[in-house]
Amino acid sequence: MGNVIVVTSGKGGVGKTTSTAALGSALAERGQRVCVVDFDVGLRNLDLVLGAERRVVYDFINVAQGDAKLAQALIRDKRIETLYLLAASQTRDKDALTDEGVERVIGELKQSFDWVVCDSPAGIERGALLAMRFADQAVVVANPEVSSVRDADRIIGLLDSRTQRAEGGQRIDKHLLLTRFDPARSARGEMLSVADVLDILSVPLLGIIPESEEIIRASNLGAPITMNAGVSPAAKAYRDAARRLSGETLPIAMPTEKKPFLSRLFGRRAA
Repeated sequence: MGNVIVVTSGKGGVGKTTSTAALGSALAERGQRVCVVDFDVGLRNLDLVLGAERRVVYDFINVAQGDAKLAQALIRDKRIETLYLLAASQTRDKDALTDEGVERVIGELKQSFDWVVCDSPAGIERGALLAMRFADQAVVVANPEVSSVRDADRIIGLLDSRTQRAEGGQRIDKHLLLTRFDPARSARGEMLSVADVLDILSVPLLGIIPESEEIIRASNLGAPITMNAGVSPAAKAYRDAARRLSGETLPIAMPTEKKPFLSRLFGRRAA
């Protein structure tokens, strides 16, 4: 049986879809069978980040309502043969998804995949609740900003009360993925420190993703940053986070401030 993970946050724009694609592709590159599922009905973007927007024929709602078989809706990535996408609908709304339909589809996916990674929509309404409903684990994505951390704290409370596992008296494992971290701004007090975020949320840290233009570039190209052996600090941070999800114990590296070339050059001469 596969492991169902929801990537969630509450606040929009923190990097849930980017993180879903990056973690999913990193897990798949390790030989695991992975399906990433877009729960953002009406505003789907996961297909764009994976470069599969022109290949969507059937979507999650088609399968949940019995209008298409799961095999018809799954899109296999052309670059990683063990990575699949189940896209959301662009023309329907979240009310078209039912608890029963979602449970059936997730159950089918668990039979065929090692990992089912669910990309949650922003907010705490029906779409987000359905995305977390049948999860075994949760990756809570947050930026080091007060509003993002506050919304993440609200999501953690829902994970502990509104999921199927919680209602059955079981624990849902939660991991914090801190995104868009800028060490220089943190040092100047312009954003929260890692210690501040951990103190507020009290959730184990899965990884720290540094602010990076490479992430934006990769998303625009339809290739998650972890693909093609990316060597940027952000790519490595995502790959390490995927390894931790798989059970490996790895130290978490703190992103360091990048200095302009001339600053480094003159700094060495002065030394």
